Amino acid sequence: MTTVSTPHARFRAFATAVVVITTSSLLSSAPISAHAASGPAAPVELKVMTFNIEYGGTVVSFHSIVEGVRVADADVVGLEEGGGNVDRLAKKVGYPYYNQRLQVISRYPLIDPPGADGLYLFVQIAPGQVVAIGNVHLPAGPYSPNLTIRGAPRSQILEIERRVRVPAVTPTVLALAEVAAKDIPVFLTGDFNSPSLHDWTPETVGLRPQITYAVHWPASAFVEKAGFVDSWHEAHPDPVTNPGLTWPSEPDAEGYPGPNSPQDRVDFVYAAGPAETLQSEVVGETGGRGVTLSVDPWGTDHRAVVSTFSVTPGVPPTFVAVGSRLVGVGDEQQVTFHATGGPDERVVVIRANGDPVAPLFEGSTDGATDGTIAVPTDGWEPGTYVALLLNGDQVRSRTRFWVSLPDAKPQVLLSERVFSTGESIRVWWANTPGQRWDWIGVYERGADPNVASYLTWFYTHASIQGTGVLDADSEGPWPLLAGRYSVYLLADDGYRVLARSWFTVRD
Repeated sequence: MTTVSTPHARFRAFATAVVVITTSSLLSSAPISAHAASGPAAPVELKVMTFNIEYGGTVVSFHSIVEGVRVADADVVGLEEGGGNVDRLAKKVGYPYYNQRLQVISRYPLIDPPGADGLYLFVQIAPGQVVAIGNVHLPAGPYSPNLTIRGAPRSQILEIERRVRVPAVTPTVLALAEVAAKDIPVFLTGDFNSPSLHDWTPETVGLRPQITYAVHWPASAFVEKAGFVDSWHEAHPDPVTNPGLTWPSEPDAEGYPGPNSPQDRVDFVYAAGPAETLQSEVVGETGGRGVTLSVDPWGTDHRAVVSTFSVTPGVPPTFVAVGSRLVGVGDEQQVTFHATGGPDERVVVIRANGDPVAPLFEGSTDGATDGTIAVPTDGWEPGTYVALLLNGDQVRSRTRFWVSLPDAKPQVLLSERVFSTGESIRVWWANTPGQRWDWIGVYERGADPNVASYLTWFYTHASIQGTGVLDADSEGPWPLLAGRYSVYLLADDGYRVLARSWFTVRD
């Protein structure tokens, strides 16, 4: 439903401004860091964490979220419900790397490679040595364990899971499985909102009120069929003695589920490829069942899981990647590459649909296999750009990024101001932060999203610039009744308004 395309003419200059190439525009630079080919990778220990921080981690205490990461001592953390606070958390914990698109923070450099399409990142353990991580948050409803308590038959539960959660996790699993097939360790973190196939067995029936029969949970079964191992289950194979319950936790805060809520293990760290599970622990509230790493007060309704692996990093495919998908004019863009080390390899930057023969920037790799080049953007026009890794005249890799004016604000625009009842409404946006769950929401005119309920909505799929349609395929009732409405661009599954516009529906 939502695709990236040319914006509406009212801000077409954002996408199609013409760049006049002058001699001073043809800049050249050597890598600011470059490395020759390294030897075979040795095994290293890596701690990977999954952590649903609940509405940006501010419900109880953001400090408690910071402490949760610190006590886990994780190297890489997949966050869910980041709420626009991914960069804030990384900085508070002291991690130098973060990616808002996938809600991942890390001690190691994170690379968003072309072709990953926002499904996974490379974690650079050393130059030319990587692992990969994908991070998911599957749909919350309908929550099947609540239905089993009410007497729903197993057939209904399986139908819901196959229809709702398996399709949601499929793209990430298939993409990571392809990476693992190249001898690169891969990890899948996430809140599945669904239990594991290992936990609802004949031996566990009746141990918790919702386990009224055994269930071979389809989402977890799909992941494991694709070659992944459940690190908690690897470390703790008996679900009776070590259930590893992660939701709900029991923080000391009003309104949280209590001890009588149906607790389950729904947060996972999966691994595939050359990775061996060494340990897996639950991070949560002091005194919580199965919690071995605790924080008081605990700041979210989920416990976290941190697993330790012995991994042998793999060699990535040839790539060129950018440090940020959106930079302001005058900012440096960091372009990272993995190349063959040939003498004719270079990085160039062109305007979208531009000519590599006349680039805005050109920098030699100096025969390095791995490195990062600082690309200045002084004097560039706002728009869409492409970084290329060339070997002679051959394009080895390409990736796209956007440049905006330094003071540019996020925008949301509509094709019209007045629509007829039932008419589709096309929405454009630009200059967005490109966070994982940025979304478009429709409210009654002027309503406060922190108080009022949305009427219909869709995700922007972390795009910096794009277009989507509000219609019967959006998430919400349709058609909109005659009335006056606001359309908001909102940040990362939260209710902070980044941009707004308005429209009217008439009979």
